[in-house]
Amino acid sequence: MKHLKPKKVVLIGASTGGPGQIHKIIKALPVLKSTTIIVAQHMSDGFLESFMDRLKQYSSNNIELTKNNKVLHSNTIYVCEKNISLVKDKNNLVFIENEKMKNSFNPDINLIFNSFTSLSHEIKILSVILTGIGDDGVQACSNLSKNGARCITETSQSAIIDGMPNRARELVSNIEVYDMQEIVKVISGFCE
Repeated sequence: MKHLKPKKVVLIGASTGGPGQIHKIIKALPVLKSTTIIVAQHMSDGFLESFMDRLKQYSSNNIELTKNNKVLHSNTIYVCEKNISLVKDKNNLVFIENEKMKNSFNPDINLIFNSFTSLSHEIKILSVILTGIGDDGVQACSNLSKNGARCITETSQSAIIDGMPNRARELVSNIEVYDMQEIVKVISGFCE
Protein backbone atom coordinates (compact mmCIF):
# COMPACT_ATOMS: atom_id res chain seq x y z
CA MET A 1 0.00 0.00 0.00
CA LYS A 2 1.38 3.40 -0.98
CA HIS A 3 1.27 6.17 1.64
CA LEU A 4 1.52 9.73 0.40
CA LYS A 5 4.06 11.93 2.14
CA PRO A 6 2.58 14.83 4.05
CA LYS A 7 2.87 18.25 2.43
CA LYS A 8 3.81 19.80 5.77
CA VAL A 9 5.61 18.56 8.91
CA VAL A 10 5.93 20.24 12.30
CA LEU A 11 8.87 19.01 14.39
CA ILE A 12 8.58 19.82 18.11
CA GLY A 13 11.50 19.22 20.46
CA ALA A 14 11.28 19.74 24.23
CA SER A 15 12.78 18.62 27.50
CA THR A 16 12.22 19.85 31.08
CA GLY A 17 8.94 21.77 31.26
CA GLY A 18 7.83 20.57 27.84
CA PRO A 19 4.72 18.45 28.54
CA GLY A 20 2.59 21.43 29.53
CA GLN A 21 3.81 23.48 26.56
CA ILE A 22 3.11 20.60 24.15
CA HIS A 23 -0.35 20.13 25.66
CA LYS A 24 -1.15 23.79 24.82
CA ILE A 25 -0.04 23.24 21.21
CA ILE A 26 -1.90 19.96 20.65
CA LYS A 27 -5.09 21.30 22.24
CA ALA A 28 -5.11 24.31 19.86
CA LEU A 29 -4.42 22.41 16.62
CA PRO A 30 -7.02 22.33 13.86
CA VAL A 31 -7.90 19.01 12.25
CA LEU A 32 -4.75 18.17 10.30
CA LYS A 33 -4.88 18.14 6.49
CA SER A 34 -1.81 16.83 4.64
CA THR A 35 0.23 17.63 7.75
CA THR A 36 2.15 15.50 10.25
CA ILE A 37 3.33 16.54 13.71
CA ILE A 38 6.41 14.89 15.26
CA VAL A 39 6.77 15.42 19.04
CA ALA A 40 10.17 14.63 20.57
CA GLN A 41 9.76 15.18 24.33
CA HIS A 42 12.52 13.91 26.62
CA MET A 43 10.77 11.41 28.88
CA SER A 44 11.27 7.93 30.34
CA ASP A 45 9.71 5.06 28.36
CA GLY A 46 7.27 4.26 31.14
CA PHE A 47 5.70 7.72 30.94
CA LEU A 48 5.45 8.22 27.16
CA GLU A 49 2.23 6.25 26.68
CA SER A 50 0.44 8.05 29.53
CA PHE A 51 1.71 11.38 28.13
CA MET A 52 0.32 10.42 24.71
CA ASP A 53 -2.98 9.30 26.26
CA ARG A 54 -3.36 12.68 28.00
CA LEU A 55 -2.76 14.45 24.68
CA LYS A 56 -5.46 12.30 23.05
CA GLN A 57 -8.04 13.63 25.52
CA TYR A 58 -7.67 17.13 24.07
CA SER A 59 -7.19 16.44 20.37
CA SER A 60 -9.43 15.36 17.52
CA ASN A 61 -6.30 14.31 15.59
CA ASN A 62 -4.87 10.79 15.49
CA ILE A 63 -1.96 10.43 17.98
CA GLU A 64 0.45 7.47 17.93
CA LEU A 65 3.77 6.40 19.40
CA THR A 66 6.56 5.93 16.87
CA LYS A 67 7.46 2.26 16.40
CA ASN A 68 10.22 0.55 14.47
CA ASN A 69 9.27 0.06 10.79
CA LYS A 70 6.05 2.08 11.15
CA VAL A 71 5.14 4.04 8.03
CA LEU A 72 4.62 7.76 8.60
CA HIS A 73 1.10 8.88 7.72
CA SER A 74 -0.21 12.32 6.98
CA ASN A 75 -2.73 13.88 9.39
CA THR A 76 -1.17 12.17 12.41
CA ILE A 77 0.65 13.34 15.53
CA TYR A 78 3.57 11.09 16.47
CA VAL A 79 5.13 10.98 19.93
CA CYS A 80 8.73 9.78 19.58
CA GLU A 81 10.45 7.25 21.77
CA LYS A 82 13.99 5.87 21.93
CA ASN A 83 16.56 6.50 19.18
CA ILE A 84 14.09 6.89 16.34
CA SER A 85 14.80 8.37 12.94
CA LEU A 86 13.05 8.42 9.58
CA VAL A 87 14.18 6.92 6.27
CA LYS A 88 12.79 6.81 2.76
CA ASP A 89 11.65 3.37 1.66
CA LYS A 90 10.40 3.48 -1.93
CA ASN A 91 7.41 5.87 -1.76
CA ASN A 92 7.08 5.71 2.02
CA LEU A 93 8.72 7.42 4.95
CA VAL A 94 9.44 4.85 7.66
CA PHE A 95 10.44 5.21 11.32
CA ILE A 96 13.57 3.22 12.20
CA GLU A 97 14.83 2.56 15.71
CA ASN A 98 18.58 2.33 16.21
CA GLU A 99 18.82 -0.08 19.15
CA LYS A 100 22.65 -0.06 19.18
CA MET A 101 22.92 3.70 19.48
CA LYS A 102 23.59 4.91 23.02
CA ASN A 103 22.30 8.31 24.03
CA SER A 104 21.35 10.01 27.26
CA PHE A 105 18.18 11.45 25.69
CA ASN A 106 14.90 9.62 25.15
CA PRO A 107 14.12 10.42 22.42
CA ASP A 108 17.12 11.98 20.68
CA ILE A 109 15.75 15.22 19.20
CA ASN A 110 18.77 15.80 16.94
CA LEU A 111 18.41 12.30 15.46
CA ILE A 112 14.74 12.60 14.50
CA PHE A 113 15.00 16.24 13.35
CA ASN A 114 18.12 15.54 11.24
CA SER A 115 16.32 12.75 9.39
CA PHE A 116 14.04 15.42 7.88
CA THR A 117 16.91 17.61 6.59
CA SER A 118 17.08 15.81 3.24
CA LEU A 119 13.29 16.17 2.88
CA SER A 120 13.19 19.94 3.37
CA HIS A 121 13.00 20.56 -0.39
CA GLU A 122 10.05 18.17 -0.78
CA ILE A 123 8.06 18.92 2.38
CA LYS A 124 7.32 22.26 4.05
CA ILE A 125 8.91 21.98 7.53
CA LEU A 126 8.43 23.98 10.71
CA SER A 127 10.99 23.12 13.40
CA VAL A 128 10.22 24.13 16.98
CA ILE A 129 12.59 24.11 19.98
CA LEU A 130 10.81 24.48 23.32
CA THR A 131 11.85 24.60 26.96
CA GLY A 132 14.59 22.33 28.30
CA ILE A 133 18.05 21.89 29.74
CA GLY A 134 20.99 21.56 27.36
CA ASP A 135 21.01 21.83 23.59
CA ASP A 136 19.43 18.66 22.14
CA GLY A 137 17.78 19.49 18.82
CA VAL A 138 19.66 22.74 18.25
CA GLN A 139 22.26 21.29 15.86
CA ALA A 140 19.52 19.62 13.77
CA CYS A 141 17.40 22.78 13.85
CA SER A 142 20.41 24.67 12.48
CA ASN A 143 20.77 22.08 9.68
CA LEU A 144 17.09 22.38 8.85
CA SER A 145 17.33 26.19 8.75
CA LYS A 146 20.28 26.01 6.34
CA ASN A 147 18.14 23.76 4.12
CA GLY A 148 15.19 26.13 3.97
CA ALA A 149 13.01 24.98 6.88
CA ARG A 150 11.31 27.55 9.08
CA CYS A 151 12.58 27.39 12.69
CA ILE A 152 11.10 28.92 15.83
CA THR A 153 11.86 28.91 19.55
CA GLU A 154 10.67 30.46 22.79
CA THR A 155 11.63 33.74 24.39
CA SER A 156 13.66 33.54 27.59
CA GLN A 157 10.59 34.77 29.50
CA SER A 158 8.32 32.13 27.97
CA ALA A 159 10.58 29.08 28.41
CA ILE A 160 10.25 27.26 31.72
CA ILE A 161 13.93 26.26 31.37
CA ASP A 162 15.77 28.44 28.85
CA GLY A 163 18.67 26.08 28.00
CA MET A 164 17.53 24.68 24.65
CA PRO A 165 15.76 27.87 23.46
CA ASN A 166 18.77 29.99 24.46
CA ARG A 167 21.15 27.78 22.47
CA ALA A 168 18.74 27.83 19.52
CA ARG A 169 18.58 31.63 19.61
CA GLU A 170 22.40 31.75 19.65
CA LEU A 171 23.17 29.12 16.99
CA VAL A 172 20.29 28.84 14.50
CA SER A 173 20.36 31.41 11.72
CA ASN A 174 17.03 33.06 10.86
CA ILE A 175 15.31 31.57 13.91
CA GLU A 176 12.06 33.27 14.87
CA VAL A 177 11.50 33.92 18.59
CA TYR A 178 8.04 34.02 20.15
CA ASP A 179 6.35 33.62 23.51
CA MET A 180 4.36 30.43 24.02
CA GLN A 181 1.01 31.96 23.12
CA GLU A 182 2.43 33.16 19.79
CA ILE A 183 4.09 29.77 19.15
CA VAL A 184 0.70 28.06 19.51
CA LYS A 185 -0.76 30.49 16.93
CA VAL A 186 2.17 30.06 14.50
CA ILE A 187 1.94 26.25 14.63
CA SER A 188 -1.86 26.25 14.25
CA GLY A 189 -1.60 28.67 11.31
CA PHE A 190 1.11 26.55 9.67
CA CYS A 191 -1.17 23.47 9.92
CA GLU A 192 -4.15 25.12 8.22
